[in-house]
Amino acid sequence: MDQVPGSPQEPRDAHGDDGLPGCYRHTDRPTGIRCTRCEQPICPDCMVSASVGFQCPDCVRDGSGRAAQATAPRTIAGASIAANPRLVTMILLGINIAVFIAAQLTDGRLVVDLFLYGGSVAYGESYRLLTAMFLHQQIPHIAFNMLSLWWLGPPLEAALGRVRFLALYMLAGLGGSALSYLLAAPDQPSLGASGAIFGLLGATAVLLRRLKYDMKPVLILLGLNLVFTFLWPNIAWQAHVGGLVVGAAVAFGMVHAPRDRRTTVQIATCAVALLAIVAVVWVRTLQLVG
Repeated sequence: MDQVPGSPQEPRDAHGDDGLPGCYRHTDRPTGIRCTRCEQPICPDCMVSASVGFQCPDCVRDGSGRAAQATAPRTIAGASIAANPRLVTMILLGINIAVFIAAQLTDGRLVVDLFLYGGSVAYGESYRLLTAMFLHQQIPHIAFNMLSLWWLGPPLEAALGRVRFLALYMLAGLGGSALSYLLAAPDQPSLGASGAIFGLLGATAVLLRRLKYDMKPVLILLGLNLVFTFLWPNIAWQAHVGGLVVGAAVAFGMVHAPRDRRTTVQIATCAVALLAIVAVVWVRTLQLVG
């Protein structure tokens, strides 16, 4: 058993006159407190506050304690650093490609059943607001969206963390579907991940501004995409604009949330965005069926 320098004759868990064990570092100090990790006795000078009880300096130093975990590296949005910052992006890519292949194998029937069609949504098929985000009919369409996702996704996923990145992607896509449902003709079908992609583009602009990076490249790219959105035929500009607005707003709440209440603000931001989407859908449904 190791001994503490300066007290060569006293064992680590020595008991004082009052029957309490001595601190493992200061054996002349009786204490009734033990480390919640290793259960060694610790005096007030050695105890480190944890979420439950106290821990000794050794457990904190070697990273096994809660206090050490609190100082672990975090992303700008407060998430843990992931070993693979592309995991969610790759899963989303896989889902989009799998749905595209399935649509081809069903001769487009899957597309008809799942694309965004205002008349169907108004009469109960609200799931189309979600499923339309993963549908593509033509190879150039899915190729452009997936290349954009692969380019924009990993940096955002690394900066926000997996859960926050997924929330951003889904809310941006739903925001695009909601605005398309609100403003497009009820008999105008739409589909594609473009709303979510524009949300990632808006989020990238917000992140670069927060990090004080050069924003010219992303602003130029955003401007060109908006020009094509309004000039190119057969593009649901409502989905692009809706996704862009929601994506930028959610990203702003995530990267600007105060550190002392970061999670609360981020959850509230996502909740407000979702409520806004639900409100838009509700208003449009009343217009169509009311």
